[in-house]
Amino acid sequence: MSIADYMSTKLITLSMDDDLGKAKAIFDQHQIHHILVTDNKELVGIFTDRDLYKHLSPAIGTYKETHKDTAYLQKKIHLIMTRDLITCAANLPLNEAVVLFYDNHISCLPVVDSHYRPVGIITWRDIIKILALQHKKRSE
Repeated sequence: MSIADYMSTKLITLSMDDDLGKAKAIFDQHQIHHILVTDNKELVGIFTDRDLYKHLSPAIGTYKETHKDTAYLQKKIHLIMTRDLITCAANLPLNEAVVLFYDNHISCLPVVDSHYRPVGIITWRDIIKILALQHKKRSE
């Protein structure tokens, strides 16, 4: 079993110059936790919902919201995104992916082609689901 069998290929990406407001809208609309950041189709970073909420005021969207709070929504993604990425190829065996998650304390693994263009993504939630389904199948 390789990552290609389980990765999501419906990718949602941002560009480096997109802002937190756009990222927030994507997270809210799609109920995801990771967005890949690309520049000329090449993977250059990852932006998580945790990154977003670390930089947003809890007053956003409430009656306590101030101009300063909304100004943070204009902050550019490239100022916050993670650039030091752990990635893999689609043919990586699932067991090796699990080791990458564990050894690197990551929550997602972008899957890239030979030109470092993103072709998929797999998250720790996906891994847990795979393991749970395998366990249930063996228990039947």
